[in-house]
Amino acid sequence: MDKPSPSSAGLGGTAREGGDKSSGSGAGDSSSARAVHPASATTATVFGEGRHPTPTPSLGSDRGRRSVPALVRDAILTFGKFVGPGFMIAVAYIDPGNYATGIAAGASYRFRLLFIVLLSNVFAIFLQALCVKLGTVTGLNLAEACRAFLPRWLNYALYAMAEIAIIATDLAEVIGTAIAINLLIPQIPLVAGCAISILDVMIILLFYNPNGSMRGLRTFESFVVLLVLAVVICFCIQMSLIRDTPVAQVFQGYLPSKAVVEQQGLYQACGILGATVMPHSLYLGSGIVQARLREYDVDKGLMPEGNPHSSSINEDSEKSIYIPSLRAIRHCMKYSIFELATSLFTFALFINSAILIIAGASLYGSDEAQGDDIFAIHDLLSRSLGRGAGILFALALLLSGISAGIVCTIAGQMVSEGALSWNMRPWLRRLITRSMSITPSIIIAGAVGREGLDTALNASQVALSVVLPFISAPLIYFTCVNKYMKVLPGRARFAVGGENNGAPDDHNRADDLGTQLENVKMANSIPVVIVAVVIWLIIAAMNVANLVLLGLGKE
Repeated sequence: MDKPSPSSAGLGGTAREGGDKSSGSGAGDSSSARAVHPASATTATVFGEGRHPTPTPSLGSDRGRRSVPALVRDAILTFGKFVGPGFMIAVAYIDPGNYATGIAAGASYRFRLLFIVLLSNVFAIFLQALCVKLGTVTGLNLAEACRAFLPRWLNYALYAMAEIAIIATDLAEVIGTAIAINLLIPQIPLVAGCAISILDVMIILLFYNPNGSMRGLRTFESFVVLLVLAVVICFCIQMSLIRDTPVAQVFQGYLPSKAVVEQQGLYQACGILGATVMPHSLYLGSGIVQARLREYDVDKGLMPEGNPHSSSINEDSEKSIYIPSLRAIRHCMKYSIFELATSLFTFALFINSAILIIAGASLYGSDEAQGDDIFAIHDLLSRSLGRGAGILFALALLLSGISAGIVCTIAGQMVSEGALSWNMRPWLRRLITRSMSITPSIIIAGAVGREGLDTALNASQVALSVVLPFISAPLIYFTCVNKYMKVLPGRARFAVGGENNGAPDDHNRADDLGTQLENVKMANSIPVVIVAVVIWLIIAAMNVANLVLLGLGKE
């Protein structure tokens, strides 16, 4: 069976829908092709939402008869169906690594590195929007796209870097969780805390099935949402306890400062960038949007007729790749990106800012502080604001570690399954991928003890920052090329993928299919390409400068 070409709806792309036929149930299935009216040509908005220049009379008259409150209510209800993935992605931006880098930055520069926190969140939103686009248009996550579209050697190289990022992330998650447990219950040693965090994540993963029922998936997402909200509440209470901190000074921190170009400031800025724009979150963001697309295609009857996976995809079926319909892409793209941007620019930005603000207000220039790590700020908060403040801080750290550990494990599973196409039982895959990441974390936690944990946390975030340019490069490349960002009009389809997805023959088959029907092409527009390249260059330049300083011993 020929592999259908990936579908397309673009972030700032231009859609050109032509031809007079659309695909029915699969590649080249002319019996199920449907006529496409020329008036359906569209132009995509920045969120990839195509709009018909001339609505049909029935649609226009129906909208005219409906009241504004009814339209608003329907929009809110529709948006509510998309709430969840953005929170799961936001969890990746509030992990314990953010605590370590935020505390160090606040203790050294008070509020002056809040600008880097804001800039990192802007970068994160933009890159995550590209992830949503890639996953929505092609039906593939970033790891699967690398295996399908890149040479095998390059795919393996990127997989190795992704695993390094997963290990570095897990190091932060597990150590952070272990520290939080130790702060809340001092009788539990750090190594035991690491073991507890492993058991917790493995149990919760039993309830996560992205290809199962939407009710089960939304229940799991709701659990993650509650964890995020609990962290927000903890920091809201802690922020209310801070005294003698001028609000004007805090907001001035969001303006550019020369602290960014100082030696220690650049090192900490790279740590904040690595802790905020997490490489594993790019795989996660591109791999959790397909469920809503599949739900739309099922509800609208756009799944392939007679396909055994019309309502869900068997998790053991490794070679069945769901490619969304054009209608699903246009409907879901704008809601997914808006929900993502809202989650990151509110909850993730607030929590990251709160960590740095609390550290700057309590540790900067303080004679009472006994260091600038997590243990020091917990001790200072407990002594200056009361034991309750210290408990709230430790509880927020624990909730962040648990939730971030969950999504990191999910991302690790996506990376190994997508890049290598492992064909084994799902629970065994999860056990292996989790063990690959967690074993080094336990060794480090047991070897360095309490004194070196904060150093390990900061170093892990800088390592993530170094890996980020290599992971984000293929994401930008894929979304800028129409060869990958295109979709055949008509129904959703299932492509058959295999070990040789990246072979040139597969690309040729996709191109041959594109000659039979005109594709809707929505690669990034020129302005979006420019912004993406500029962001990538900034990230790369910061890392080069940071590595030079580290080589000179000036960190």
